[in-house]
Amino acid sequence: MSSQITISETDLTLNGPYDSRNAILGIHAGAGGTESQDWAAMLLRMYSRWAERRGYQAKILDMSAGEEAGIKSVIVEIRGDHAVGYLKSEHGVHRLVRLSPFDADHARHTSFVLVEVMPEAEEGIDMIVNPEDLKIDVFRSSGPGGQHMQKTSSAVRITHLPSGVTVSCQSERSQHQNKATAMKILEARLLEAELEKRAEERAQLKGKRITAGWGNQIRSYVLHPYKMVKDHRTGHQSGNPEFVLDGGLDEFINSYLKLGMSKDE
Repeated sequence: MSSQITISETDLTLNGPYDSRNAILGIHAGAGGTESQDWAAMLLRMYSRWAERRGYQAKILDMSAGEEAGIKSVIVEIRGDHAVGYLKSEHGVHRLVRLSPFDADHARHTSFVLVEVMPEAEEGIDMIVNPEDLKIDVFRSSGPGGQHMQKTSSAVRITHLPSGVTVSCQSERSQHQNKATAMKILEARLLEAELEKRAEERAQLKGKRITAGWGNQIRSYVLHPYKMVKDHRTGHQSGNPEFVLDGGLDEFINSYLKLGMSKDE
């Protein structure tokens, strides 16, 4: 049976109130130091290649580099038709099993990375943020980016005092640009928090239990002792992890959307 969804089926699955929006994608390395940070960089490449395959635009809004290799965390804006609708399948913990290239003994390691998918908030519509609720700090950029970025206090950290949500940006050259980008990330985080709150309230009314966070492992990518990518929600799997890690995600996305359809019926 074909894993592809027909146009009419896709239209039915991408009918959520935010599915048509651009996506704000967060990738965060878990415990494990360089190993997990390298895995986070691999996932950044995977989603960038997927976006490229679809003709979407992927722009890094903020990134924290790893000490030796990889990245600690990165926030990426994915611009394209129904980016949220497709990428919502990726929200959760991604697990990698492989022989470590950073281990002198080439031992097998397991790494975890958390992927967040948030709809881009429409300014002044989704979230009305009171300026008095914000604490804004400026500091010197710590990452790579040239002498200008490191000698001036261009990096911006914004704390939303009522919720405690804190975001920062140091990727742009000017303080003004970093503040604007940080506000975009903050609004997306606040919108996502509101959507999660509503989902929890609906689940409680229906008697369902929602688990979130690091225990919510959604997919495993095994490169040793065998090769397989398996989605733990749909059961869909592939024996070609190299293709998947090069952006070949559509079969997993389609399986997730089909699962959503069957649950709604």
